[in-house]
Amino acid sequence: LAPKKNPFPPKGGLPQEQEAASVRTMVAEQKTLHAYVDTNGEIECESSVDCYPDIGGKIARVYVALGDTVKKGDVLAEVDPSEPGAYYVNSSVYAPISGMITSTPKEIGTTVASSTAITTIGDVSNLQIRAKVPERYVSFLKRGLKATIILEAYPNETFSATVKKVSPVLDSQSRTKEILLSFNKTDSRINAGMFAKLTLFTADYAGNVVVPLNSVVEKNGKDCVFIFNEDDSTVSLREVELGNSVDNMIQVVSGIYEGEKVVVEGMTSVSDGSKVRNISSGLNAE
Repeated sequence: LAPKKNPFPPKGGLPQEQEAASVRTMVAEQKTLHAYVDTNGEIECESSVDCYPDIGGKIARVYVALGDTVKKGDVLAEVDPSEPGAYYVNSSVYAPISGMITSTPKEIGTTVASSTAITTIGDVSNLQIRAKVPERYVSFLKRGLKATIILEAYPNETFSATVKKVSPVLDSQSRTKEILLSFNKTDSRINAGMFAKLTLFTADYAGNVVVPLNSVVEKNGKDCVFIFNEDDSTVSLREVELGNSVDNMIQVVSGIYEGEKVVVEGMTSVSDGSKVRNISSGLNAE
């Protein structure tokens, strides 16, 4: 005999339609992604000259200090070339150029040779940044690349600079390539010897819609996104072709159009055709 049907519905009433999942969406927009590399550098004079004595001996007098301004021909120090049993007139060390003392002079009593630099004079009106870039980014390096600079002394301000020279050789020890950058504007707050943090912009990726990287889901081995349909509050699963990514944003080469709303939160709770509740408030791709 066939079992009798239960005339009473299950406890809790008749089955109800499943509640719509909550999602957040973002408007897909065309934006340019700026690829970059972060590195460190030091600020130095574009032109500087080391100052050497004409003869070896001990430093007898020092007339300058770090930061002093000197003119070509000024006496910087005196070296006593005397030896036990023989005394000589001190030999003066002269400034070969005009500029500022950019390295701490040797102290009195220091023994020096004719190949020992007493100090360095630099032209502080023209400064540059010397930095090193890891080998994996070498293919992007070229003159004219732009960079933003942050200085330890002014952490809340940014300065702009441009690459003016790229070393033709790679340092085999550090696996880096050296670059020189010039500041785009002269600023009296910037001093030789300062430490700099650089963000070097290596490439621009333009011409495509961009979406957050975490909005992309994998379905059956293919990259997809969910598109929100405003007419019936459902989502559609859309296969996409991806391009370049920078940080948490990625280009979509094909599969969606500018202005469509892409689901960026709640993707794991929905499937193709699911009814959803969009709880977004004016989000867009940034």
